[in-house]
Amino acid sequence: MPSIHKNYHWRIAGFYFFYFAFVGMFAPYWSLYLKSIQFNVVEISILMSVQPVMRMLAPTLWGWLADSTGKRQQVIGMAAFCAALSYLGVFFTTQFYGLLLVMALMSFFWSASMPLVEATTLTYLGKNSARYGRIRSWGSVGFIVTVLGLGYAFDTITIFWILWVGVAIKLGILFFARRIPPTEVLAHHTDSQPILHLALQPQVLALFGTCFLMALAHGPYYTFFSIYLVEHGYAKSAVGWLWALGVICEIGVFFLMPWLMRRYTLPQILMASMALAVLRFLLIGWCVDSLPLLLFAQILHAATFGAYHAAAVALIHRFFQGRHQSKGQALFGSITYGAGGMLGGLISGSLWQQWGANVMYTMSAVAALMGLLLMLWKLRRVEINY
Repeated sequence: MPSIHKNYHWRIAGFYFFYFAFVGMFAPYWSLYLKSIQFNVVEISILMSVQPVMRMLAPTLWGWLADSTGKRQQVIGMAAFCAALSYLGVFFTTQFYGLLLVMALMSFFWSASMPLVEATTLTYLGKNSARYGRIRSWGSVGFIVTVLGLGYAFDTITIFWILWVGVAIKLGILFFARRIPPTEVLAHHTDSQPILHLALQPQVLALFGTCFLMALAHGPYYTFFSIYLVEHGYAKSAVGWLWALGVICEIGVFFLMPWLMRRYTLPQILMASMALAVLRFLLIGWCVDSLPLLLFAQILHAATFGAYHAAAVALIHRFFQGRHQSKGQALFGSITYGAGGMLGGLISGSLWQQWGANVMYTMSAVAALMGLLLMLWKLRRVEINY
């Protein structure tokens, strides 16, 4: 297994920092920018869903390219450059179809990077994969810096400045994408098997289904949580702190993952995360005016994203090894964050418009409950040997 070279940690950590700094700009505030240029809730839900659509379609193509050429690092750098270039289109249009095209192009290239970097990180860590959370936590730090900084900034300056913030972050992503360390992909006995043979195993299908439902549950959260809070009287700085609280707790659980993984199986961690997601979305949907309960709901982000994501990525890395690592992470991203996030984002606008935010977030809780039931049915007794 590859050894850990500490002098390379900053390269991967820097990429995570800027990648999730962009998420910290986009997820909480892009919908507010779209609202400021007079789009309605259905149009906003469509535009916010472009990114997960591309996360569904693009990563598999990029993963195949990286695995077939063996040039994972070069593919990451090329995708980051094209994403930065295409993002500049946001300065040239405020029309619905124009922004739809710009966001589609940017997201096609931007979504390529993360599955490849996840595969690189886990390969780089080798037998020390429990330390994944410590490197990945730098992404959470990037998210917090952006979400808090912009929350305070947008209380005093126009939301239009979000466009320039995006340029700065894209340049940071490009800088570190070109410095991702090389990793050796070790041969594995499954290398000769088609990727579909691995993906269609019942346990893998159940994992994909569970994670799809978790992403579906989070669709309304990532699309409308900021607008929902502002409409209930929260200042933009308070919105930033509520987003940041969740990610601060996420960092904490990333550092706890080695301890958790020694005491519980990965399926047990996932099932606990799904159960807490049911509670979290019910609290968001029905207790938004109670700050203590809303704070508690955000603390649960530690489980519903932090522990969930670390456990899911680790399981995928065990199911897809050797030359299938990039494709496995890409499939995971496409089916879960891509397809699940797309569907969750698209239906959230209609749910809010017809039945209100309470019902919208209740449906998120129902989706998480379905994922929990699927795990209890198919994945409860799965053991992963490290």
